Amino acid sequence: MNLKQRFPFRIGTTSYIIPDALWPNVEYLSKQVDDIELLLFESHEFCNLPSQDEVFRLFELAIKEDLTYSVHLPLDTFLGHASLAERERSIEKCSRIVELTRQLPVSAFVMHAEAGPGIDIVAFDDREKTAFAAHVAESVKKLIENTGMAPSMFALETLAYPFAILEPVIEDAGLSVTLDIGHLELMGYAVEAHLQRWLGKTRVLHLHGIKNGKDHNSLQHMRQETLALVMQALSDFPNPGRVVTMEIFSESDFFESAEAMEPYAVIPG
Repeated sequence: MNLKQRFPFRIGTTSYIIPDALWPNVEYLSKQVDDIELLLFESHEFCNLPSQDEVFRLFELAIKEDLTYSVHLPLDTFLGHASLAERERSIEKCSRIVELTRQLPVSAFVMHAEAGPGIDIVAFDDREKTAFAAHVAESVKKLIENTGMAPSMFALETLAYPFAILEPVIEDAGLSVTLDIGHLELMGYAVEAHLQRWLGKTRVLHLHGIKNGKDHNSLQHMRQETLALVMQALSDFPNPGRVVTMEIFSESDFFESAEAMEPYAVIPG
């Protein structure tokens, strides 16, 4: 189903829709959406970073199809880690991804702020929350210095912990926001309150449904009142450069999600 150029925002999905590598996914999706979230990984076990030749092909395809890329910085980075060495490793890893994709038409660099693998920030006391926010602020400052990117290109994502912890970081550094509606729903945070507070700074929204307590399912499993609420907010405060990513990971979920979005299209298919 073709969703391209049918909404008052850039509709997108992830680079993991068909069971294939990065380039075949991007090529497959390029005529169906406005933006593709590039999920890039680099580890000892697996690496899908594009070569310079592939980056050039991604650029050419973007120009041809009026496509942008929201680049998700690596998930195994911990910008709020208590260890300076771990934070520096994370900053360096994120900086390499920014440099690799610099020539692409990037809509945003989506960024997680975590304290470490398996660390529950929700359980932090006030002192730990303050220290975590300070570590994130320090990491963000270095990342901006390393890359030379405008701070607003980095969109900090809502995760499992209260986003208010990082409010001073976002405001002081001039960051943007990735408002992940699925995460908010899963954790029981108020979607409407987050839209009211953060939509003005939101560069990217992530939409996905919850099924059997698991997120990142098709939008058929998203509460219809929540989807309607989000679409109304996007209509009331339009931004043609804002990206709405259906953050799902299969072709069947993509088709189901596209069907769920169809009633909100402002241009007929």
